[in-house]
Amino acid sequence: MDENNTILKNDDSLYERVEYDPAEEVGEIVKSNQLRRMWYSYRKRKVAVLGLGIVIVYILIAIFATYLAPFDPIKQDLGNMLQTPGGEHLLGTDEVGRDLLSRLIYGTRISMRIGLQTIVIGFCFGTPLGLIAGYFGGKLDMLIMRAMDVLLSFPQMLLAMLFTSVLGTSLDNAILAVGLCNIPRFARTARSETLTVRGSEYIEAARALGAKNGRIITSHVLINILSPLIILATLNFGNAIITCAGLGFMGIGAQPPTPEWGAMLSNGRQYLLIAPHVTTITGLVIMFLVLGLNLMGDVLRDVLDPKQKD
Repeated sequence: MDENNTILKNDDSLYERVEYDPAEEVGEIVKSNQLRRMWYSYRKRKVAVLGLGIVIVYILIAIFATYLAPFDPIKQDLGNMLQTPGGEHLLGTDEVGRDLLSRLIYGTRISMRIGLQTIVIGFCFGTPLGLIAGYFGGKLDMLIMRAMDVLLSFPQMLLAMLFTSVLGTSLDNAILAVGLCNIPRFARTARSETLTVRGSEYIEAARALGAKNGRIITSHVLINILSPLIILATLNFGNAIITCAGLGFMGIGAQPPTPEWGAMLSNGRQYLLIAPHVTTITGLVIMFLVLGLNLMGDVLRDVLDPKQKD
């Protein structure tokens, strides 16, 4: 028996031969060490910890919104319209007497859902297009990327408005519209990184061993271009929230009485002079979430992709 490659395992007094691969164990150790180094590099930056802390607070609020909200977010109380912060309603009430704090808490859940779903749509459709274009090249590459260039030629808000006008005005359609706007960004990033790695020695070795294109793309190319895609997803998370809030502000996103931040800003602007707390507090809530995401994403870019450092 080869002591280095085979061990014996005792199971109910029966011995069975189990193959032991030292290379696999070494690979796990290397991955564990890399994760520890990245986490150490990330946490030693105060800005990164601040951004992560802000995002975690918002995530917890979204998860436990049902227990944290003191009132029903859509229940009207016409006797307490535009009440200033303090007393029973900690952050005041809106134009129909709904508790602003409760609506902001439930709005956090909606905004986190918006960010997550739009990024998933962009990643799941844009990344395969970029991989195919970058790996195979030629006319297929030109066809895919020219289509992406057409979409990128429009400002994101304008393109989202166009898609929402076609699909109809609702929160789900706004999420889909913003997700479609994210596809070209993921496609271009995936293509760029694929062009960088497709000529690498390990790709040539996989071809020489008879690996098919599909396996090479999924097992070798995709795994090595995930870092910039994760960075892009993090940085675009906040942008997606702002874009959906903009659609809600214009009345073509979430519809009343949904407690969505953009719609809340739109409703509150009519009472800006007599009840500025409605728009001011809502705007600050949006600002802090996007700030936390951007702080976290900027440092994550340096940690995962040191080549991006100036």
